[in-house]
Formats: sequence, C-alpha cells, structure tokens
Amino acid sequence: MGKLKEQDTRPLGSLNSWAKTPGTYISAQAHIDGADHAAVMAEAKWGAGRLRLLVDDSLREKFDRQRYLFNQAIWHGDLAAVSRESARMTAAWQALDKAATAAGAEVLSPEVWEVALADGSVAAIVQQDYFVPEVCRSGRKVAVYTLEEIARILSHHTAITEAKLTFPGATVEAVRRPSDPLDRFPDTAIGLDDPIEDIRQTFGA
Repeated sequence: MGKLKEQDTRPLGSLNSWAKTPGTYISAQAHIDGADHAAVMAEAKWGAGRLRLLVDDSLREKFDRQRYLFNQAIWHGDLAAVSRESARMTAAWQALDKAATAAGAEVLSPEVWEVALADGSVAAIVQQDYFVPEVCRSGRKVAVYTLEEIARILSHHTAITEAKLTFPGATVEAVRRPSDPLDRFPDTAIGLDDPIEDIRQTFGA
C-alpha cells in the first residue's frame, strides 16, 4: 500500500485553490484585479493610506477586517471565496469613498503626487514648497519632496540617471504598499476570531 500524499500546507496549496487550473486562475485574477483597481483609484483620489483615516473608527475597523478576509481568500480560498471577497473589497473601498465625501473631506490635490516606499511610509512629491504644510497635516508618515529637492537627490545619485539614459524605459519596482494593521499578520490561515457580523451588511452578502 502506497503512502498517503502529505498535505500541501503552502499558500494556494489546497486542492480547492483558485490557482490550481488555468481556468480558475484567470477567473479569480479577474476579480482580484477589479478590487485592486478600486484601491488604486481610491488612493489616486485620496492619497496613499489616507482614505481609511478619513472615516469613523467603526467603518475603519470593518474595512480593515474586510481587507483581512480578502487577503485570506487570495492565500487560502477557492474561486467562490475570491469572487465573494473581491466584490466585498470593492464595495468597501466605495463605502469609504462615499463616507469621506459625505464628511466633506478634501481629496488629494492634483498638485501632490504620492507613492508608497519600501518601509511602508509614503513619499509625496510637490512642485512648490507651499504644498508641504498641507500634506504634513494629513496625520500620516509622509516624507514630502519638492521637485527641486528631487533634482538635488538625482544629481548626487547619478547611477540612477545613467541607468535610465542607458536603458530607456527601465523602472524601479515597488516592494510593498504602505504599512497598516494587517502587516502584523504573517499569514491569513487563521480566520478572524471575533468577526463582526454586519461586515456583510456593510459591504455586501
């Protein structure tokens, strides 16, 4: 009698994983991309890591719990779980956008460009110095750079400029998104021990 095959405990290792076949992978990725697009659009409008700070504590908690469930579905769920949690994640971003708008929060100025850094902080790029106080009041860990400062930095790091000139179109890849409560969880294998039942009511069934 042959030995039983050991269980694959790796993320996406389950026999029911959404990534097991090309068909389910394509289907699930389409849902994930939709939720990610909602996140990109929200951060373009409100700033990196800023929108969740513009709503009340209760909605922020529900939003963070939904992000955990979304990540859990990606790492350990089947196609149905990914589809469900992706839809709820999109609804969660929309709910925050609606709440922030209703509260009269100011959207990110088109004169301010933000990007996540590898350490979880945010870099804001502005054209003029007078935008600096506006960004610093947002209550986040943000390093603000003017275009003049960037010019000085690049002047002292000529290797970057030389690489760009030598290899047109070369890019530096981002390492991670801004830090948040979910960064403290190395994995999402464990379900939420005290789920808030009305998350479904808030972000959809």
